[in-house]
Amino acid sequence: MSGPLVSVVIPTYNRAAEVCSAIDNALGQTYQNIEIIVVDDGSTDDTQARLKSYGDRIRVVAKENGGPAVARNRGAAIARGEIIAFQDDDDLWEPTKLERQVALLQKFGPEVVCCLCNIAMPAAKGKKPTSFDDSLVHPQHEEGIWTNVLEVLATRFILFTQAVAIRRDVFERVGGFREDIKYDEDYDLALRLALEGPWAFIKEPLVTYTHGADNSFSQAAVKDPITLKECEVKIVEHVLTRLHGSDQAAVRMYLNRRLKRFRRGMTQIKLSRNDFWGARQLARLMKTLSHYQEAAFRRTPWYPKALTLPAESVASHPGSAKEFASVSN
Repeated sequence: MSGPLVSVVIPTYNRAAEVCSAIDNALGQTYQNIEIIVVDDGSTDDTQARLKSYGDRIRVVAKENGGPAVARNRGAAIARGEIIAFQDDDDLWEPTKLERQVALLQKFGPEVVCCLCNIAMPAAKGKKPTSFDDSLVHPQHEEGIWTNVLEVLATRFILFTQAVAIRRDVFERVGGFREDIKYDEDYDLALRLALEGPWAFIKEPLVTYTHGADNSFSQAAVKDPITLKECEVKIVEHVLTRLHGSDQAAVRMYLNRRLKRFRRGMTQIKLSRNDFWGARQLARLMKTLSHYQEAAFRRTPWYPKALTLPAESVASHPGSAKEFASVSN
């Protein structure tokens, strides 16, 4: 088959019906040079029995329960593809997702470390209809190269794992998903990939996000806010350490601001659980102030907007994608 092999890694835990839908969805991609690796993260339902029905159309890894980061890394470790794409077992891809992402990665060359597409978020309570809208990422072009990813991610999160296709050598170089943090391992990986170079992007939603099942890690994080904030603090501290002494002053400023916000958020949550007189009122005040401060920041000229270049201009330019990035930063 023409084109590089893509390894699709699908972690699952006690969602036999959902993971079969995800497998069928991956098998229906228009890009056919793929291998599907399902990592059963210690399921106790009939997941294994259902997976056996696919025969040699998929590869299965069974392991003790260790969480999504460990499961994804385990799948990536046995991947044979030049490109790795991660799919959550309860989300769906459009049939052309991998075909379009592979085409852009091939067009732009190795300087572009990954390709991120938009995600449809139907019926999202209080959210925008797509992941790009929700994160205020508004590319000027339909597809191309996003040159200031790190600057943008230093100020907000964008849904990432199920929408990205990553060059395997880059994924291995950055160390994959961190297994020492319980939540937000996707945000952490996105930041570390942004340190490596520009990304390709597709503005059209090619993924449908189902907002997480009742037993999903996203729901667990909402119910465990202190641990979530601790993870966020660790993530930003790690990236700041990586950037120490660099010339990226604006990124360090944004990350330090975000770090302070995460730490204040942790204090606010702890106060909200304190029975001491006035603690909960103070927590509500802190939450309100934080909300308005962030809203005000988004309206300032210093709030970074996504800087992008159209695919056609990059493809016709004799220079590399890295040169484009240096011009934009």
